[in-house]
Amino acid sequence: MAEFSQRRGKRHDDDMLGSAVDFLLANARLVLGVGGAAVLGIATLAVKRLIDRAASSRDEDDAKADATSLEDSWKELNLLKATPRPQPRPSPAAHSQPVLLPVPSHFASEGPAGADPQSSPQLTSPGLLCLTFQEKLLAFERDHVSIPGSHVALAKQLAGDIALELQAYLQSRFPELPFGALVPGGPLYDGLQAGATDDVRLLAPLVLEPGLWSLVPGMDTVARDPRCWAVRRTQLEFCPRGSSPWDRFLVGGYLSSRVLLELFRKTLAASVNWPVIGSLLGCWVRPSVASEELLLEVQHERLELTVAVFLAITGASADDRLLVAWPLEGLAGNFWLQDLYPAEAARLRALDGCEVGTRQRLLLLLCRVCQGHPALRQLSRGHLTQVVLRLGEEEADWAEGVLGERFLQAVELLLSSLEQASLPCHFSPGVNLFASLCPEEVDSLGYVLYRGLQAPEGLL
Repeated sequence: MAEFSQRRGKRHDDDMLGSAVDFLLANARLVLGVGGAAVLGIATLAVKRLIDRAASSRDEDDAKADATSLEDSWKELNLLKATPRPQPRPSPAAHSQPVLLPVPSHFASEGPAGADPQSSPQLTSPGLLCLTFQEKLLAFERDHVSIPGSHVALAKQLAGDIALELQAYLQSRFPELPFGALVPGGPLYDGLQAGATDDVRLLAPLVLEPGLWSLVPGMDTVARDPRCWAVRRTQLEFCPRGSSPWDRFLVGGYLSSRVLLELFRKTLAASVNWPVIGSLLGCWVRPSVASEELLLEVQHERLELTVAVFLAITGASADDRLLVAWPLEGLAGNFWLQDLYPAEAARLRALDGCEVGTRQRLLLLLCRVCQGHPALRQLSRGHLTQVVLRLGEEEADWAEGVLGERFLQAVELLLSSLEQASLPCHFSPGVNLFASLCPEEVDSLGYVLYRGLQAPEGLL
């Protein structure tokens, strides 16, 4: 009889503890939510298990009953953890954003192991729920794209001073070679720059004798490259080789960009006294030895700047085509690359006209986003400019209020171009700007852009 009373008391205590656990979990769901209730339930059952182990030994029937009860409780917790969390309702402003349909692309199945392209982004702050993508994009533009006017003026001043110093050095070092005036330019001077740390273009034009040189399209040469042009020496019967100061750079009867590049790379790296020039200008200047291009790195106490020096041939044809020396590979190594930047900048300004310049702002944002993302840095300004030009002519509405929508359209256009591994040049449709990307690079870029369409805020 005493043993029965003892068992009945133990079972009464267990029932009281079980009732307390159930009551605690039921109220925890209301107060802490499903996730909090699951955590609290696990902790409570763990404490209960310790109490059971510390208690006196039970008979076999009581142990089986307790095990069954504990198993049912863990099943309940598993159901709690498996219950999907309620998603917050979107704000009314969010309905104004374009609906992004799933992209039926092979990019969706590629990417890092364990990544889920369909997973929604986890917001770190409840305040972000109140902002539309348009507002986040404008905030990103204000914080990361806009440049103080004082920095722009300082960058232009430094670039102009470096141009004058380099001009004087070339005249003293190569007096026999006729160079035109070295004038800085580029996006910083045209209002198309994404940051004061980007390249300033410094053209060193070669003055060629009229009538002694002709341009040959790259498609008409053995290179079969539509991007390039060959500069051929002519009139050899009247002006033999050696009568032009540029004849020393001929390879196979053509003016070689590779030979000129090698000469200037050695000159900038070993001959020019950059420490003295930097001390005169109040900054630190040194040539970049890691790049095949002619780059000068400039450091000032207020900003950093890169000056790209281009050996150029200007006005060599009726359409005033600009050709620059570029480190090309293969059979086109001695040819000259056609530089489309002047035409691209002029077209963008013409499209924007008297509007607020939304196309140029979109280009700035795309450039800054790709520069700041390690996986998107292969997308150069040339790639992004072609995308903006195409959108700029297809879409009619370019008010400031549609900037976010146009940004997402640009990402979609880049993604579709990567799927086809083709981005035609706006001014030369036969040129594929994605031709230099290998399949692995195409897949990597496409995967990141696909994820960006699922969660655009992750690109900012």
